[in-house]
Amino acid sequence: MAIRLNRDSQQWVFDRTIQETGKVFHFQGQNRGFLPRSVHQHSMISKHLGKVGLRLRQMAAEEEAAGHDVTALELYYDASTVLAQAQHTVFENNAEKLFLHGNSIECYDRVRDLAPYRLERVEIPWGDRSVYGNLHLLPDGRRAPCVIFIPGCDMTKEMYPHPLFNDAAQRGMHMISIDGPGQGENNIAGTKLRSDSYEHAVSAVVDYLLEREEVDSEAILLFGMSFGSFWSFRAAAHEKRLCASAHGWASICDKHYLMNVESPRYKQLFAYLTGARDETELDSIIAEMTTVEQAPSISAPALLTVGEYDPRSPLQEVEAIYDKMTCEKELWVFEDQHHMCTLSGHTQMSDRGAWNLDAYWVGMDWLADRAARKPITAPGEVKYLTTNGLGPSSETTPYARTWIDALPGDQLNGSGVQATEAL
Repeated sequence: MAIRLNRDSQQWVFDRTIQETGKVFHFQGQNRGFLPRSVHQHSMISKHLGKVGLRLRQMAAEEEAAGHDVTALELYYDASTVLAQAQHTVFENNAEKLFLHGNSIECYDRVRDLAPYRLERVEIPWGDRSVYGNLHLLPDGRRAPCVIFIPGCDMTKEMYPHPLFNDAAQRGMHMISIDGPGQGENNIAGTKLRSDSYEHAVSAVVDYLLEREEVDSEAILLFGMSFGSFWSFRAAAHEKRLCASAHGWASICDKHYLMNVESPRYKQLFAYLTGARDETELDSIIAEMTTVEQAPSISAPALLTVGEYDPRSPLQEVEAIYDKMTCEKELWVFEDQHHMCTLSGHTQMSDRGAWNLDAYWVGMDWLADRAARKPITAPGEVKYLTTNGLGPSSETTPYARTWIDALPGDQLNGSGVQATEAL
């Protein structure tokens, strides 16, 4: 059973927000979330998303039987993703959780069979446990860089990448997406999250990749998105065999913001991920989830990206951690954006923009450049990606830490700037 938390007293307003916005977190965006309008409270999500996922699975089977393999792959992938989202809202390994998660895995097995390249399910030894992963290999199987992808705390390894739109493969790299401690198959298998367990699991993945002939041992890269960026940050500090690391939508700040200021969903979720017996134990585990001490230990080149007003990652705190890093580094700040920041500034940049995938694209570009040993243009600087700007590769993108510093020169006149400098 889920443990009782102090934030459970906010459930009534949380449920009202879910009904009105179709979201369980990241309420700052203007668009409605992906939840069906039939969902009126958090406890309804698993059933209503689950029924959508099961319908998609049946559609996929019928298209596969008709010989429409590409359409079947698309539908199996969508079904697996929706079912993963459905099971994610069940915070105990009960019959409903196992049914939804099992169906998600079975749909992904069909994705694996229909994928246009070798897509292996791997179980990597990690002490007396395992790390479960999906290994996406380039179609020709050549020796190439490999990206370890760490999903967010709301994701499973099946949710990225889409086999028909594989950002790593399109850039000449293999990728392994993993369920770390507390996530997906690992939690079902009984492996719970602890403050330092993820970085050790990543080292086991590196051990495994070094044994694969397809992987360039000098070009193993790490990419964490959302809360995955917290785990990837600590892993980059712990693991010295990485070529480079990228930490998107950087969730590296004090966990007070995520657990006590953001959606109540997160503390409820982490009670499940950790298997804490009560809130006191949970708070003890969370208190050890830090990055300040780890920052100077990152040795390979690293990228951080963050929204200017991400409620879980206050910019000044991100910059303070960034300044403690001694490796070659870059920080990209997305003007006026919140957690799921995107180059376009809104969630529907393209027909696949609902997950703000352009942030994945440019992050993957950055990693590919590091694998190719391209130098960072201005290491240690902060790029301020303005709302109407042209992105991190544009010469017009300013190096600035605040919106005032990013103003055009003709607006930087007057006593206000002098007063700021005096401070």
